Amino acid sequence: MDEDTVTVMVVDDHPMWRDAVARDLEGAGFRVVATAATGTEALTRAKATRPRVVVLDLQIPAPNGVEVTATLVQGDPTVRVLILSASGEQTDVLEAVKAGATGYLVKSASKPELVDAVTRVARGDTVFTPGLAGLVLGEYRRLSDTPTTERSDTPRLTDRETEVLRLVAKGLSYKQIADRLVLSHRTVQNHVQNTLRKLQMHNRVQLVRYAIEQGLDEPE
Repeated sequence: MDEDTVTVMVVDDHPMWRDAVARDLEGAGFRVVATAATGTEALTRAKATRPRVVVLDLQIPAPNGVEVTATLVQGDPTVRVLILSASGEQTDVLEAVKAGATGYLVKSASKPELVDAVTRVARGDTVFTPGLAGLVLGEYRRLSDTPTTERSDTPRLTDRETEVLRLVAKGLSYKQIADRLVLSHRTVQNHVQNTLRKLQMHNRVQLVRYAIEQGLDEPE
């Protein structure tokens, strides 16, 4: 197995669905290192196998998917959680993203959409089922209307870093940002990494939250 192969854990309490997702991902070239049916199993097996991506249903025996997401991300900020749920309800989506999920797909997604989502989440992109990205951004904007006392101490970003951050907040992938700004993929990654370092953040989900608080997702 290539050392660059993305390792995945699949968590769902329906055996047939869990096995089908695992089989589809294995067939697409991912390495499924564990599966789990409950929140407790998920946390135990994630600790033992350290997957790069966890494909997780929200409605699982306790602790539920939101609690599992929060625990996983707190324990290892490099892990990527992709929610794969039957629910597209606003509250479920928002709670999952608040907990640290990097992506959210509904179970009606096709196999190619799932494979693409796992690929993108593994490299640090945020991925949402079409229609959900706007919902998440809109909700965070409303939740962030109250000014915070921390903003006066915000590190200064360059114009280019701010421009890249604005596009990150709108849900664009690194490739889309590179194409939009006529930059190389590596240059975009460098700008994002510099911004993360300045803001003392760990991943794109935190960047999106910050960008929305600053109003950077608003139409220009």
